[in-house]
Amino acid sequence: MPNSKLKKLTPVQQEYQLVALKRMPKRKIARNCLRAFLTGGLICVIGQGIQQAMIRWGGFAKENAGDPTVAILIILSVLLTALGLYDKLGQWAGAGSAVPVTGFANSMASAAIEHRSEGLVLGVGANMFKLAGSVIVFGTTAAFFVGIIRFILTWKG
Repeated sequence: MPNSKLKKLTPVQQEYQLVALKRMPKRKIARNCLRAFLTGGLICVIGQGIQQAMIRWGGFAKENAGDPTVAILIILSVLLTALGLYDKLGQWAGAGSAVPVTGFANSMASAAIEHRSEGLVLGVGANMFKLAGSVIVFGTTAAFFVGIIRFILTWKG
């Protein structure tokens, strides 16, 4: 904890913070990074395998095979979430399971499953899009500004 935050606390609170910091377990950063890398990479390898299957046996062109690949990964993620397996993967892998599109699907499905007793609209719909709404708004806004920058940089006016 930075010293500036310690100064705002009472002496008892400062002492408690110091004791808590000493007893806090050390993070295994290298192991966590390796797990995240391997899990995220494995999800990408599975996605690449699905895409190749779509090209080879699904009759899709290379340019169009990405759409069904993403849909299949999302469906698999939601199924694994419903079975309680994606959360176990997330606990083991950390950010490696959260970064790909499967992690986004997992977060939406988890919220929907958790709040299903409150009804379809106010439970599932409202809570599922609490997270998704901010991600969609940020993604749309970022895409808008990137598009403007690209337009400016490539404009031959």
